[in-house]
Amino acid sequence: MPLKQVCSRSFRLLDFLFRKVFRQNAKVSWAVHHTATIHHPQGLDVGVGTWPGDSPGVYINASNGVYIGDYTNLGPNVGIISGNHDLYNNDLMVSAPPIHIGRFCWLGMGAVVLPGVRLGDFTIVGAGAVVTQSFEEGYCVVAGNPARVIKKLSKDECDKQAKLRNAAQTDFA
Repeated sequence: MPLKQVCSRSFRLLDFLFRKVFRQNAKVSWAVHHTATIHHPQGLDVGVGTWPGDSPGVYINASNGVYIGDYTNLGPNVGIISGNHDLYNNDLMVSAPPIHIGRFCWLGMGAVVLPGVRLGDFTIVGAGAVVTQSFEEGYCVVAGNPARVIKKLSKDECDKQAKLRNAAQTDFA
């Protein structure tokens, strides 16, 4: 049996064990890695080809809402935190604008996205970056703490890749 089939089978088995038997991430309606944590999955809206929580250690708090666009990847140990505690009484949660992550984004290992952030299409977040502000224009690489633009991407090249991906998806369906 090919290694990919063995890995896929064991992932599904572990997913079943942790979500259905141990009730970890039980309200999540798609397969997640057994080390991922998704709080308030009802506040999480995802696009086509996006499976948040399939990488190890992913933490998502969608209490104030999180949208993750089509074909976006989250690396291991990514944190997406839409909620926060009151500064004076940490028993209280405060409201914040939802997080919006565009299409064809990629969040590198250990990246953290904080409440209210909006990332445009084709935004790459470098490993370990802490995203405290929005980068709505997209087509860029951001990195650091706090994250800042370190490279602009070619819009034409990105859009060409998106068309190829969408065409492949249409052929597959």
